[in-house]
Amino acid sequence: MFSFRKIGTPTLAALLMVTLPWSALAEKSAVKAPPKEQAKEQAKEQPKVQPKEPAKEQPKEQPKEQPKEQPKEQAKVESKSSPAEVMVRVNGIPITRFEVERAVKVMLAQSQMEQPVAPEIMQQAEAAALEQLTAAELLYQEAAKLEVKDLDKEVAERVAQNRAKFSSEAEFEKALNGVDMTAKDMLEFTRKDIIISNFIEKSFSAKAAVSEADAKKFYDENLEKYFTKPESARASHILIGADEKTSAEERKKAKEKAEALLKRVKGGEEFAALAKAESSCPSSAQGGDLGNFTRGQMVPAFETAAFALKPGEVSDVVETQFGYHIVKLTEKQEGVTEKFDDVKGKITEYLKREKIQKDISSYVDELRKSSKIEKP
Repeated sequence: MFSFRKIGTPTLAALLMVTLPWSALAEKSAVKAPPKEQAKEQAKEQPKVQPKEPAKEQPKEQPKEQPKEQPKEQAKVESKSSPAEVMVRVNGIPITRFEVERAVKVMLAQSQMEQPVAPEIMQQAEAAALEQLTAAELLYQEAAKLEVKDLDKEVAERVAQNRAKFSSEAEFEKALNGVDMTAKDMLEFTRKDIIISNFIEKSFSAKAAVSEADAKKFYDENLEKYFTKPESARASHILIGADEKTSAEERKKAKEKAEALLKRVKGGEEFAALAKAESSCPSSAQGGDLGNFTRGQMVPAFETAAFALKPGEVSDVVETQFGYHIVKLTEKQEGVTEKFDDVKGKITEYLKREKIQKDISSYVDELRKSSKIEKP
């Protein structure tokens, strides 16, 4: 259950060298979507039972109609300026518009963001890319002062390893072209990555010790959030709708209809068939199946009734603000908590990574103060 992706921690590569393309290129050929709680998917299918909050979570940045300037294949940073335009100089070393736009492409590829991207998102990405490139250049200038043993050999091996991730040379070239890179660019970026990694290892990693007490503290404080798989249930229901606008007489008729349907269910009629024919919930199309859900996702009365049942059992008529329900429990999964000893290693790695990132961020801030950073 516990994973870095679940917590949403950025990788060191993303923090230091956003322009390093290996992970982004690999994702282009084998996209892996981040894990999602299954209940979030079900929320959209249960408008009559679950709250409507998920609708508010739709990002405002991705309107249905995109500006005509955005091509369908891939969003581009629109600019009337030359790709050679210098965006910033870091101790005399220029970072060009082309480098920034290329970094944006890699960032979008790494994030697996849907295309095309809204203009305001592109502007934010460009600003972030410029900051990342500036930080990376500052680190590289310091890192280059340290010798890396057998650097050329390590660069060649790394390139070969990453090239092998693609099914053919053509696929590799296609991925490179997708982020405006050449094989020569790849060699240079790999060299910088190794130099910076060597610097981090010698300057930060050795000092980023995490004690077992620290790991246990994180475990205890985040037990429910990260290390506990909550109790879940899967149920079907028949809903006879009657909301707050329904008159008392209509509510009485709705309840009587629900009670009559309950008798038919107990009399042996197929639950799914009755749900398809009689339920006013959109889930009727699936025979009333609501999928899996955990506590807190359904309205209280429905939740209480569902979790009180054993698989195969059918509830009495349950009244909620949506009307009258007959609930049938399909299956139930007990909650599971991961033991500390089983996740101690992952927690330690995560906390160490966080500490390294924090220390690097502070170090870069100090480098900025003592460096000459010029924007035209």
